[in-house]
Amino acid sequence: MDKVIADFLDSWQTDPNGAKDAFLAFQDQLATSGVSFSFKARPNVSYSLRARHKAQTNRELFVLIDVIDDEPESRWLSVCFYADMVTDPDDLADFVPGGLLGEDARCFNLEEKDPSMQSYISGRLAEALSNARG
Repeated sequence: MDKVIADFLDSWQTDPNGAKDAFLAFQDQLATSGVSFSFKARPNVSYSLRARHKAQTNRELFVLIDVIDDEPESRWLSVCFYADMVTDPDDLADFVPGGLLGEDARCFNLEEKDPSMQSYISGRLAEALSNARG
C-alpha cells in the first residue's frame, strides 16, 4: 500500500459513520483485481482513491472513491463511476453530468454505516471491473 494512503489511514481515528471500514473493504476488493491506485489528498475537502484497471488505455481511471472530509470527525464516502460502466438497478446513484473527469458519472454515497448500501456499491465495483476496458 502506498505510504501516503497508509499515513492517511493511520491518522483516521474518529469514524462514527463506519466509512473507514467500507473504504478498506472497497480498496481490498480492487487490490485483488489487477488495478493500480493513485491517491489525491485535499484535507478538509476530500481524499480520493483513484483506481485504474490494467486493461484500460483510454481513461485515467474507472472508479473514484472519495472520502469526503468537509467534517473530518464525520467522514463519508462517495464512490463514482463513469455512467456507461455500471448499472443502477435500484436507482440509488446520483447522476452527475460531466462529473468524472468531464464525463457523465454515477456516484453512490455511503453517508452512514449501511451494510446493504455497502454491498450494493461492492456489486457496482465488480461490474465496473468487468467493464474496465479501453
